[in-house]
Amino acid sequence: MRLTHFRQLMDDEFGAVRAGSIARDHVFGALGGRTVAQALEDGEEPRDVWRVVCAEFEVPAERR
Repeated sequence: MRLTHFRQLMDDEFGAVRAGSIARDHVFGALGGRTVAQALEDGEEPRDVWRVVCAEFEVPAERR
């Protein structure tokens, strides 16, 4: 998954403003206590980060 696709999925699921807030502010235990932005900056695969976001926010399987 490309980063642009990841960002589009975030925007589609949460809306642009909330997606940005989640990416910057929400700390995920499954990402080692990092935010989405930190995990991506550290080189985590967007696909893996998306899976963590989906699990944390209980995104339905059909939208994952």
